[in-house]
Amino acid sequence: MSATERDERDRPVPRVVAGVSMRDLLASCAAAKAVSTPPRAPEPRSPRLPEGHREAA
Repeated sequence: MSATERDERDRPVPRVVAGVSMRDLLASCAAAKAVSTPPRAPEPRSPRLPEGHREAA
């Protein structure tokens, strides 16, 4: 048996314990995105044409 095989065999197996539900994880991601995304710039206003002016078809 090589040293690497012995090291792998003696190494403890990591145990995974889920502390957060998938719903909570997705909610936290959505909240982080909402907080970190800057607000959108306002839409540019279209210039108003005078009341008596009509656009050509």
